Amino acid sequence: MAATDPAVAADPFLPALYRVARTRRELADTVTLELLPLEGVRPDFAPGQFNMLYAFGVGEAAISISGDAAEGAAFVHTVRNVGAVSGALARMRPGATLGLRGPFGTGWPVAAAEGADVVIVAGGLGLAPLRPAIRHILNHRRRYGRVVLLFGSRNPGEMLFRRELERWRQRLDVEIGVTVDHADPSWRGNVGVVPSLIRHASFDPHEAVAFVCGPEVMMRFTATALLAAGMGGERIWLSMERNMKCAIGLCGHCQFGPTFICKDGPVMRHDVIGGLLSVREI
Repeated sequence: MAATDPAVAADPFLPALYRVARTRRELADTVTLELLPLEGVRPDFAPGQFNMLYAFGVGEAAISISGDAAEGAAFVHTVRNVGAVSGALARMRPGATLGLRGPFGTGWPVAAAEGADVVIVAGGLGLAPLRPAIRHILNHRRRYGRVVLLFGSRNPGEMLFRRELERWRQRLDVEIGVTVDHADPSWRGNVGVVPSLIRHASFDPHEAVAFVCGPEVMMRFTATALLAAGMGGERIWLSMERNMKCAIGLCGHCQFGPTFICKDGPVMRHDVIGGLLSVREI
């Protein structure tokens, strides 16, 4: 049965075949893959959605899309080697074949944010799921008010998309703040956690929306800082990437309190999900 058969496309359990068209080393343990379908065309997707990538003989993992839907014909995924499946994906070379299901999940509300200030806060690999939204906003810059991008990494050597960050910093229509938890002798920028940058950022908290992605503790403190600045919880959006396994809410791996992140998220409003961020063992 062909991957483009309607019966296959309608079954969320059946992966389509994709080949690795290009790889790019981002960090020592992180690789960006560009994936093209063996048959047909890549489905459209919204910034913030994810795919299930299947390494044959190893397993499947949920990986956020890190490329812009309007730029190119490939799915772009940035993968960090942290386990058996992600390691197998990160070691793939151009020409390799993998299975792909998706796209799944809710996206960043880039259309609803038009006319408002946008504050984007990323921690570590959390910049990858935000990258499609950043590119969309910058490609349609006149539709938005002030745009603020705040990014933090553990140290300068783990700074994701560093060259792209430098290009964004050269623009005059976006405010960029970058920080590291621990500096090295070559670092001349901010030192500290990324939520500490919020008090210095220029935005109207009553008219702005915030997109936040990173480790859960980072998102909790970021949301606290945004609320303290006067932003309402309904205007703060978090990407709750967790242990998603099946992408359709059947296995229970992604349950977060009463919600299933793969079905109800991963992008969710703080006033809906924020109370659970400080609950232990959830």
